[in-house]
Amino acid sequence: MSFFRFVLLSTLLFSGAAAASDAPATWLQKVITPETALKAALAAKTECRKHGWQVTVTVTDPAGLPLVTLRDRYAGWHTIETADGKARTAASWRTATGDVAARVNKPGAPERAIVNLPGVVMVGGGLPIWSSGQLAGAIGVSGAPGGENDEICAKAGLAAIPEDLEF
Repeated sequence: MSFFRFVLLSTLLFSGAAAASDAPATWLQKVITPETALKAALAAKTECRKHGWQVTVTVTDPAGLPLVTLRDRYAGWHTIETADGKARTAASWRTATGDVAARVNKPGAPERAIVNLPGVVMVGGGLPIWSSGQLAGAIGVSGAPGGENDEICAKAGLAAIPEDLEF
């Protein structure tokens, strides 16, 4: 290796390390509290009950890890994993699960393979929870007749907590 190449390579390596060291080593992230998660879950379940729907509601942190899961008395066993998967999917894709499903299920969609990932649920009823432009959590509802109805209940959960998200 010529001396010129050695100097050039060294300069590139050390300038990249210097630029990387200028970046902060940590960041702040807003995360919904368990108390606020419970408030949202109760509001979502209450909305579904008004319609006679027995559901499970899960609220997660931004990573998709559950903070609260509520299952109504007659909600089927499958609704537990489905609500959890909807919330996790909404957190991961940072958008409503119904929107992700519509995009992914189009013929020839390049993202089509994600429907086969473990834990991903591509049905309406999962919504991200935002606070000051940051993802603070997600909510998933399962058990109403159809994803659109699950989403009605999830929106009621979000409508119950806007003041709590101003932190």
